Amino acid sequence: MSRIAGCFAAAREAGRKVLIPYVTAGDPAPDQTVTLMHAMVAAGADIIELGVPFSDPMAEGPVIQKAMERALTHDVTLDDVLGMVRTFRQQDDATPVVLMGYLNPIEVKGYDQFADEAAGAGIDGVLTVDLPPEEGADYIRTLQAHDIDRIFLISPTTDPERMAVVSRASSGFIYYVSLKGVTGAANIDTKAVGDRVSAIRTLTELPVGVGFGIKDAESAAAVAAEADGVVVGSALVRKIEENITSADKIVAAVTNLLGEMRRAMDARQDITNKT
Repeated sequence: MSRIAGCFAAAREAGRKVLIPYVTAGDPAPDQTVTLMHAMVAAGADIIELGVPFSDPMAEGPVIQKAMERALTHDVTLDDVLGMVRTFRQQDDATPVVLMGYLNPIEVKGYDQFADEAAGAGIDGVLTVDLPPEEGADYIRTLQAHDIDRIFLISPTTDPERMAVVSRASSGFIYYVSLKGVTGAANIDTKAVGDRVSAIRTLTELPVGVGFGIKDAESAAAVAAEADGVVVGSALVRKIEENITSADKIVAAVTNLLGEMRRAMDARQDITNKT
């Protein structure tokens, strides 16, 4: 069983939902990322989603775009990100880590070399935003051979036939994009999320994580009531930007928000479990 599958299974057994924070590797500086990763785990994160800096992050809203730009001013590369994960693994061999990014750096490195290095670094899953599964046979096969989960997106506009295609190509969990737009956009319609998650569950036994538009403890708890996991990105990255002059303040702001989300999610689930 992969670390990701084990994480969701343990959460299900405990009657809780999985919290998946996203930060951009190297933002605001490369030497702060590993410390922040450990702090997020201590604050209640179950899985860490680590963004690989890229110059054209088409799925991202302005908050994460700026984070990518800040990381790129330090010339943070895919190799640097893998190094950060290797360092993280020196103290934490249990928390799953998912790389989130774009295909170009992986293509440049080559699928086999990337998968070999990612597995060696302790990467558990990869989400490549701009690679549709219909065009990813070699990529999927290579990651599978290295026991790395392939995570793909389903959106509000994905039709049932394509949802089935995405589900068959995926492992670890399905990432459902809760709204039309980029990261950090709009407010979530939790009823619509619940309907779509139910539809996805008719096609796969994989857990469903929901992201985009989760801003605070209330929205995290509401989504947790519908999904197996909650992915939060822009709200955390905004905390980094607001406290950028102090590494200690960044850790405090990010972990305070994560802690609020964790407590709200658990309280909501406690009520659900008792009814």
